[in-house]
Amino acid sequence: MLKGKSAVVTGSTSGIGLGIARAFAAQGADVMLNGFGDPDEIEAIQNGLVSEFGVRAEYNGADMTKRSEIKGLIDAATASFGKVDILVNNAGIQYVAPVEEFPEDKWEQIISINLSAAFYGIHYVLPQMKQRNWGRIINIASAHGLVASTQKVGYVSAKHGLVGMTKVVALETAETGVTCNAICPGWVLTPLVQKQIETLAERRGVSIEEAGRELLSEKQPSKTFVTTAQLGGLAVFLCSEDAANMRGTALSVDGGWVAQ
Repeated sequence: MLKGKSAVVTGSTSGIGLGIARAFAAQGADVMLNGFGDPDEIEAIQNGLVSEFGVRAEYNGADMTKRSEIKGLIDAATASFGKVDILVNNAGIQYVAPVEEFPEDKWEQIISINLSAAFYGIHYVLPQMKQRNWGRIINIASAHGLVASTQKVGYVSAKHGLVGMTKVVALETAETGVTCNAICPGWVLTPLVQKQIETLAERRGVSIEEAGRELLSEKQPSKTFVTTAQLGGLAVFLCSEDAANMRGTALSVDGGWVAQ
């Protein structure tokens, strides 16, 4: 379905981003990977996409806290593929602490990576999408973009901002072939969430498995983790013609979290 299209997916060397990149590649899209990690592992992921799906896969290690490098990421993908049809703003970090104890540098870093990076990516890619009158911008927000939890002031603020940004971009592109939507996952078993589970287990003095169940039962009525494949499938759908009039939506994939 996406043959002839090209995608940039930030934070795609693991977790949700990698799941979305794989889903795009499976549909024939060329993919620009981005993120941190072991160079050999990243090369293996890149080569795996090429061999498994027969697409082009490139990697750019742009630091999402630096707008010049975000511009460089878009420029590199445009140079490699001739264009960028799809942008997925997925890169994100988390930190947990009460508001009065929240480290100032962590606040700045979370806002920069989880929110400002998405703005700059859209800012740099939108002109070419408008010129071709086709594009898909998908912002990976969170259930925390719709509701709040304690001790996550940076993440919740950034993700709420990302949902708002999605609406603005959707309205500004409403009469074009460019769409902008947000996906709001609940708990997904990614390295980011695994770290939270491990922290909870240590704090509670329980096993990793018990901490995982506690995390799910607190928020997610389905008591099962959302999978990266499910999120990849939704991202592919948002790139389809069937989704051409979905604009500014915040789509929950959260096991019933925000339905409560």
